[in-house]
Amino acid sequence: MFNRIILHVDLDAFFAAVEQRENPELKGKPVIIGADPKGGAGRGVVSTASYEGREFGIRSAMPISKAWRLCPEGVYLRPNFGLYEKASEKIMAILRKYADKFEQVGIDEAFLDVGSKVRDFDEAARLADRMKQEVLNKEKLTCSVGVGPNKLIAKLASDYRKPYGLTIVKPENVKNFLKPLPVRKIPGIGPKAEIKLKELGIKTIGELAIFNKKTLIEMFGKWGILMHEYANGIDNSEVIEKYEVKSIGREMTFEEDVGDSGVIFTTIDRLVDDFHGELTDSDIKFKTVSIKIRYEDFETHTRAKSLQFYTDDRQKIKDISKELILKFLQSKKKIRLVGVRVSGLRFGGKQKTLVGEF
Repeated sequence: MFNRIILHVDLDAFFAAVEQRENPELKGKPVIIGADPKGGAGRGVVSTASYEGREFGIRSAMPISKAWRLCPEGVYLRPNFGLYEKASEKIMAILRKYADKFEQVGIDEAFLDVGSKVRDFDEAARLADRMKQEVLNKEKLTCSVGVGPNKLIAKLASDYRKPYGLTIVKPENVKNFLKPLPVRKIPGIGPKAEIKLKELGIKTIGELAIFNKKTLIEMFGKWGILMHEYANGIDNSEVIEKYEVKSIGREMTFEEDVGDSGVIFTTIDRLVDDFHGELTDSDIKFKTVSIKIRYEDFETHTRAKSLQFYTDDRQKIKDISKELILKFLQSKKKIRLVGVRVSGLRFGGKQKTLVGEF
């Protein structure tokens, strides 16, 4: 399990960093990307915050109203996905040159298998330094890099020292590296699993690593096996050269609940316009259109319609989405969120990794 050299690259506070790069006046200021805070009465959540914003305790997925209370003097911006995607494409092209196998994960992360590029972890560290410097010089953005013997360790290492960090975890140091980390650092362990583990007296990865595997299996099923392996630094998953996204779309949480069908239809048009370029840029066609709707009481529904043929027709997405959503507009309840998505994808010759899920 320790015969590979894997890098994980994580772009630092990516959306906010791109905004600061494009507008130098924002440098050094707390920049919060997400919904409109509306003076603390806004709806929706934080997408990301600059490191200056994080010093106030602002985190991704935090309600935007709470972010405002923590930092009313911050600069609040709506996401500009087109701008972020262009920056991501340029950076990923730089990173790809350094890898034997390259796997982009979303818009701001990537795994690199560099096994034949370097002889050992010391050479890998020097390669990572060169890569970080090239990204900074060419794109004026920073990234943090973790180097490890597998994807799990590399990912945990990239988060260990940010921003613009470089953390090397050699095979012989894996267990010592993992030992003090909280169990929530393991991918897949969320709040509920964390509570269950704490009830067993397990707070750190080191404690999880030596815990009785049979008990973990009884509590978590097959996930208990994988959890125990991760805690012991075992991860045999490969760097996948091409990550095939299953769906592409956007959703929007309204600042105020909406009862006007005209506003809903206009929003659908905007959402489709926002992600349609990803289809054409990557030569992707779809067969299925889905909508998602969430009422003011948080009741959530999805509907989908599949075609008999593949297409990338923008207007067809809009028309089908409006057709699917009509049923839900008959309710007396107002709408909090609306989303549009295409799936059943067929990739052409320009496939790339894309992001966005319901």
